[in-house]
Amino acid sequence: MNYIKAAAVSPELRVADVAYNTKEILHVVRNRLSEDVRAVLFPELSLTGYTPADLFFTEDLLHASEEALRLIAEETKELDLILVVGLPLRHRNRLYNTGAVLHKGKVLGVVPKQHLPNYNEFYESRWFTAYEKSHGNEIYLRGFGAVPFGHLIFESEAFTFGVEICEDLFAAIPPSASLSLQGAEIMFNLSASNELVGKKEFRRSLVNLTSAKNIGAYVYASSGPNESTTDLVFSGHLLISEYGTLLKENKRFSFESDLLEAFIDVSRIRGERLKNTTFQREAHQASHEALRVRFSQEQTPIRNFDREIDPHPFVPKAESERIERAKEILAIQSHGLIKRLKHVGLDKTVLGISGGLDSTLALLVIVKAYQVLNLPLKNIITVTMPGFGTTDRTYQNALSLCRELGTDLREISIVKASLQHFEDIGHDPSVHDATYENVQARERTQILMDIANKEGGIVIGTGDLSELALGWCTYNGDQMSMYSVNGSIPKTLVRYLVKYFYEVEFHGELSRILKDILETPVSPELLPKGDQDELLQKTEDLVGPYELHDFFLYHFMKYGAGVEKILFMAEHAFQEKYDKETIRKWLKVFIRRFHTQQFKRSAMPDGPKVGSISLSPRGDLRMPSDADYGTFTKHLD
Repeated sequence: MNYIKAAAVSPELRVADVAYNTKEILHVVRNRLSEDVRAVLFPELSLTGYTPADLFFTEDLLHASEEALRLIAEETKELDLILVVGLPLRHRNRLYNTGAVLHKGKVLGVVPKQHLPNYNEFYESRWFTAYEKSHGNEIYLRGFGAVPFGHLIFESEAFTFGVEICEDLFAAIPPSASLSLQGAEIMFNLSASNELVGKKEFRRSLVNLTSAKNIGAYVYASSGPNESTTDLVFSGHLLISEYGTLLKENKRFSFESDLLEAFIDVSRIRGERLKNTTFQREAHQASHEALRVRFSQEQTPIRNFDREIDPHPFVPKAESERIERAKEILAIQSHGLIKRLKHVGLDKTVLGISGGLDSTLALLVIVKAYQVLNLPLKNIITVTMPGFGTTDRTYQNALSLCRELGTDLREISIVKASLQHFEDIGHDPSVHDATYENVQARERTQILMDIANKEGGIVIGTGDLSELALGWCTYNGDQMSMYSVNGSIPKTLVRYLVKYFYEVEFHGELSRILKDILETPVSPELLPKGDQDELLQKTEDLVGPYELHDFFLYHFMKYGAGVEKILFMAEHAFQEKYDKETIRKWLKVFIRRFHTQQFKRSAMPDGPKVGSISLSPRGDLRMPSDADYGTFTKHLD
């Protein structure tokens, strides 16, 4: 599934006690790591500690460090594990602050620190030399011979990574930028960043921003509070970030060994890089060519997948973010509409209002736009068009909502017109097939378009992103409008936005109406209702749960995830709600409908892109309308 589990460790240490530090590192490797970990990172100068100061010049400390490196390699040679440890190393009469990469008893390479802090509380240049390319690309280590040295990329079929050390990350152009452009998908940073008020937040932001700009993952491990406190205090900050999202962070200030593990989605990184042409174009501008070091790890099944998979990726998780996110989304939608109204020189809009979620959200977006434009809400022509399947609940909600808002409310039944059309085309109205449903949908669209012509306005579409993905709309019916404000809002997000209105924006009767609309099952109401006015046609009974389809859509579109991986992730995200066979069933429906309904998206109206995914043929999705989907479903079969 292209997941790599990485670990960041801040081990218990004693300053300048190499034997003790080595023992603690080996203890963590043997006893603390979970069995899925493929790479483990230790802090800067983890064999000696960061704070020995002038003791770095002593023969005994330097010799002990090299001996410790050999011991760790020997003791871990049976493990198919990447280890990154820090130590001081001599090379051509210079002393370097380095990170050594070990695998199966070998030192794959040694990365020296390129940027030495020598300001404020730092004075590393007193002991170490900043690496330059002229210093060579090999270092001789006793017991290992000549080892790659310098600007290195370590690559295998499973993942490719680079290494930088502490201050390197803080540089204006860090080594990680060049390494990522040359293919490094994960960056490991051995650090000894001391703790100051506010530095934790800055460090976290920097790690997240770096992983986002590099379209990669970033693993960060810093020395802990057992370092010397003569002048500074260290916290043992551990961070793992992926493409701008913090996967894991520790609590800091542990005097015992602290450990952080997280699964990194390598295929997501690869998918994002494939699409990002800016990233591709910059690759040739990398500051200098890195030496590539190959290694091989056995591909083994994941034993304990503990990565949190968000079942609702379109909806912000944190409650603190939700109100601001809703305001931002609604601002984008309403200002897109404002620009269109200004351009066409009209101040009237026409909207079909059904008492359902999508038309409700569209109406609320129009209200927002009119508030900015200082237009009367009477200029919003809302039309309820009851048909054969309209229930009293949705009908009354539509009427009440429009009356409370003060729109120009009109009611036009489509029953007589639809029956006449059935007669004209020779369709038996007792046959409730696609013709029966689509006649009603197109009749409603015709009414809206004609009113817009008569009144001098534009028809606002209500269809959402989830319906577009599934093609759950009538071609040249509800698929068409003059401007579509919901076109990049998935159904799960529509629910959240309507919920925002009744919880935050409105009170009293309006809030009650919106709450009831939110609780009404999703339906096009095109088939006859039951004897007790109950809703018999429920969309999610036919095409599947929208929360599943939104999950499928996000991962399929965001980075081209394969269907096997989508199934795997969905199992974990929805493990308490749907079983594997249910998810497989609806995933097959999604793939089939997504491919066969592209022709509807090819003719979709204008509308603003709101989130990271859009299906507009003028924007995010260039797709043939007759592409076969067998490649995508064969694994599911």
